[in-house]
Amino acid sequence: MFLNSCSLYICLAPEQFYNEQEKILWALMFFKDGRAAKWSENIFRQEADTGVFPIPTWGDFEQQFQLHFFPVNMEVDAINTLEGTSYHQGGWTVDNYLNNFQTLVSDVGYTDPWTLVVKFRRGLKLGI
Repeated sequence: MFLNSCSLYICLAPEQFYNEQEKILWALMFFKDGRAAKWSENIFRQEADTGVFPIPTWGDFEQQFQLHFFPVNMEVDAINTLEGTSYHQGGWTVDNYLNNFQTLVSDVGYTDPWTLVVKFRRGLKLGI
């Protein structure tokens, strides 16, 4: 989602960016918390150590971003989540739980209606 939004903006406003590095720096400006901030800090540390910005093109940035922030195997991660014992509605609304559940099911590829019902109901709050 983030990469799609960035790429769309870059396509819609190319005059905002004079070169590839400006595109990357603009995207890194949003990396303010958590893993993203640490990754961004590491990029700037590499530049300070070598004197060369370590990601030369927007395509390289997209590739590095995917390596750092996307699971290696989304299907396996989704299966582990759905088959584990810790996937529950918790404080989510039913709508939020349903949206997340549908994403996991899509990633896994489950299509059997009975399986879907069992998996969905197992994670719902008991009072629902």
